[in-house]
Amino acid sequence: MQMESTRFKNRTWDVAADLRLPDGFDPAKKYPAIICAHPISSCKEQTSGNVYAERMTELGYVTLAFDASHQGKSGGEPRYLEDPATRVEDFSCAVDYLVTLDYVDEDRIGVVGICGGGGYAAKATMTDHRIKALGTVVAANYGRITREGNLTPHAAIDTLEAIGRQRTAEARGAEPLITTYIPNSPEEREQAGVSDIDIVNAVEYYRTSRGQNPNSPNKLRFSGLQAAVGFDAFHLAEVLLTQPLQVIVGDVPGAFGSYRDGWELFDRARSDKKNLFVVEGASHYDLYDQPKYTAQALEKLKSFFEENL
Repeated sequence: MQMESTRFKNRTWDVAADLRLPDGFDPAKKYPAIICAHPISSCKEQTSGNVYAERMTELGYVTLAFDASHQGKSGGEPRYLEDPATRVEDFSCAVDYLVTLDYVDEDRIGVVGICGGGGYAAKATMTDHRIKALGTVVAANYGRITREGNLTPHAAIDTLEAIGRQRTAEARGAEPLITTYIPNSPEEREQAGVSDIDIVNAVEYYRTSRGQNPNSPNKLRFSGLQAAVGFDAFHLAEVLLTQPLQVIVGDVPGAFGSYRDGWELFDRARSDKKNLFVVEGASHYDLYDQPKYTAQALEKLKSFFEENL
């Protein structure tokens, strides 16, 4: 396997990506390609790249794992912005890049998205039908997550009002508020009294040696959440999502809600060919990097893309 760093454009900035080429690569041949999209707050060096892209490349696909715009090694200002429209556009820009490569078969481009990257991948696939097959792993609808917040009846409105106050302060010269997605350490999580399995495992994955990476710094521009509150990753799936779909979830539910989001995506998708695979005993983060569970997800993706790319 060969891996090379590359870049492609989204509007005026560069998106950083890792391009992997399978063993025995021959530039004179045509290869199917898979775009691998990372979770919210993640980067291409974590699960999307070092687990899913690695395995898909071993299976003979050209893969492209990228850092979301405004994050990781990608360009885009302001920094630490989680903007759904831009995240969705990243996928089409990735396709734009792949179709310029002579060795990529433009009629055999697929996507794998993990967590929030799965939600964005679904939205991108609805409107970019150059993407011929979609696989999601613990896909999460980031808009739903931000609307639910702390699960109070007025969570979304409270969030929007707080964002409004912050935007007003910044317009008057205050420094941007850069907050965190999760507690910065297991100790901080314990002090906060948070015990939900998704939060516990998120801290273990992102803030310890298990998966920590400097390109995933746990920083979020708070005022940028305004767009996310009004975003629905699955809106119009019953109208526009017609490509073959493979949804993969774990059956241990947690606060991020990927189990129910996976079922919602599956139920709503217009796709004639669609399948939902439940990995028994797996929580959300088990499907990031735990071989016992990722092996099952990858085997399902293997057969899915063999059939549909």
